Amino acid sequence: MRIGGVEIMQYASEMMMTSSWAVEALNLKEASSWWSHVNESPIWQDRIFHALAVLYGIVSIVAVIQLVRIQLRVPEYGWTTQKVFHFLNFVVNGVRAVVFVFRRDVQFMHPEILQHILLDIPSLAFFTTYALLVLFWAEIYYQARAVSTDGLRPGFFTINAVVYVVQIALWLVLWWKPVRVMVILSKMFFAGASLFAALGFLLYGGRLFLMLQRFPVESKGRRKKLQEVGYVTTICFTCFLIRCIMMCFAAFDEGANLDVLDHPILNFIYYLLVEILPSSLVLFILRKLPPKRGITQYHQIR
Repeated sequence: MRIGGVEIMQYASEMMMTSSWAVEALNLKEASSWWSHVNESPIWQDRIFHALAVLYGIVSIVAVIQLVRIQLRVPEYGWTTQKVFHFLNFVVNGVRAVVFVFRRDVQFMHPEILQHILLDIPSLAFFTTYALLVLFWAEIYYQARAVSTDGLRPGFFTINAVVYVVQIALWLVLWWKPVRVMVILSKMFFAGASLFAALGFLLYGGRLFLMLQRFPVESKGRRKKLQEVGYVTTICFTCFLIRCIMMCFAAFDEGANLDVLDHPILNFIYYLLVEILPSSLVLFILRKLPPKRGITQYHQIR
């Protein structure tokens, strides 16, 4: 009877484990079915793309409102780095919003190269927008150390020119010969540009953060500026690193392709993490208006 009881208990335990595995398998199957249903449903595709359009539109409106507030506060300074940064945020997010409103129409545009251009141009502009923030921090860092900043702006324009020229060349080659390898090269190039931007934030954001840490504790605004630089550096480094990794996956795995209609959930997660949330957080962190007079870093861009 004891042996029979042990066997019964073992049998019951095995049945419970089998039942548990069956439930987990069923849950995974249902989750997979839900994911596939949403991805393949034109209604859900449009809902998700329009939701992205609304979110981008909100960020764009916030950026232009902040730009107007800064202009009203310091109109005498002309186009400062801060104003250009907010203007570019307004443009990037506004263009993204329009693209996602007409996302289905964009997918069926011909020649196909137009699809790549409309989907990639906002990403290039996003790169320029946040490279401008790196330039701003680099200028502050070198000015504080009494080092010449004459080469920073030419370097900024040169880097952006190279990125745009190479990307345009890749588009032209893709238009001339639309083969898979050119799509892979285009995505890998942008992955490299994103990694470069991430390292730029790590380098100059980290340097500025360490420099601010060495200031006397009683320095005015030190703690707030330290938090500002630390938060923005972390956010921007993370978003560009995620973009880099995702571009690498998208280049070689069709299941991670973002330039198709039947991956709306992936699109929503990706753009939320690499553009919408970072832009929203950075605009919130940098919401403070400049003083009316006497701050030299708000010089006019020449």
